[in-house]
Amino acid sequence: MARPSRPLGMDHMEINHIDANDIHDAGGASTLRIAVAGGTGTLGRHVVDELRARGHNVRVLSRSSAEYPVDLSTGEGLEAALAGCDVVVDAANSVSPRTMRATLVDGTKHLVAAERAAGVAHHVCVSIVGCDRVPMPYYKVKVAQENAVMAGPVPWTIVRATQFHELIAGVFTATVRARVLLASRNVIMQPMAAVEAARAVADAAEADPRHGRIEAAGPERTDLHTLAATWRATTARRAALVPAPIPGRMGRALRAGHLASTHPDARGVVGFAEWLGERSPGGHVA
Repeated sequence: MARPSRPLGMDHMEINHIDANDIHDAGGASTLRIAVAGGTGTLGRHVVDELRARGHNVRVLSRSSAEYPVDLSTGEGLEAALAGCDVVVDAANSVSPRTMRATLVDGTKHLVAAERAAGVAHHVCVSIVGCDRVPMPYYKVKVAQENAVMAGPVPWTIVRATQFHELIAGVFTATVRARVLLASRNVIMQPMAAVEAARAVADAAEADPRHGRIEAAGPERTDLHTLAATWRATTARRAALVPAPIPGRMGRALRAGHLASTHPDARGVVGFAEWLGERSPGGHVA
C-alpha cells in the first residue's frame, strides 16, 4: 500500500493526534480493493459509499449479498470473497446473545485466517469507545473481538467510535410506545452520526496499519436526559422523561463518562439536535 499523506478526515471532521505521513493523499492514492464485512448495516453501508466515492473497488460482504455471500460464524464464502483484496473492513455486528460471540469473535478469527491466506495487507476492525471500561455483556464480546484482531496474523487498525445518533434515536423510538423515556442525567455520552464514523473508518482503511486504536466521537459531551428531551421536542412525541438511576459498576462507568472520548482522533461536527432536525418534518428543533 502506498504511503499516505492526507490528514485523517480533514475534509469532514476535526482531527487530533494523526501523523500526516500515515494517511493517503486523496489526489494521488492508488485504488484499493477493499472488502467490507457487514457492508449493508447501519455503519457498513456508509463505509461502502464513502470508499466508493473515493474511487476504491469495494466488495460488500454479508449473508444476503448476491455477489459475495459469506457467513462469518463458519467462514463459509470468505476464500472467494477476499481473493485479491488489499484491505478488509469488519463492520459486521450482532447484538443477539445467541449469535454475537459467533459473529464477532469466531467470525473475526475466520476472517483474519482467510485474509492471511488471501494476502490481505490490512484488517480494520470497528469497535466501541469504552468497551473495555463499561461492564456490559455485549462490550465484553467486543473486547474479545479486539483481542482476536490483535492476536491475529494480519496487520491491523481498530477504530473505536462512540454511540451513533441512529442507535439513540432507535432506542427512544422503541421505548416511547409506553409514553415513557428513560432519561438519566448521569449517563454521559458523546454520540455521532454513522456517516461521520464511516469517514474515520474509510480514512483508516486508506492508511497503513497502525497496530493501535483510533477513536472517533461526536462534537458534544452530553447526557441521556438532554438527548431524550431533544428527541421528544424534535419529534413532538408525548412521553414523560423518567430518571432511571443505573446502580453498581455499570452506573459508575456511565457516570464517569466512559462512553465518551476525552481526546478523540476524529471528531464529528453534526450534533444530535442537528441530525434529528434534518430528519424531522420542517427540520425544527423546539
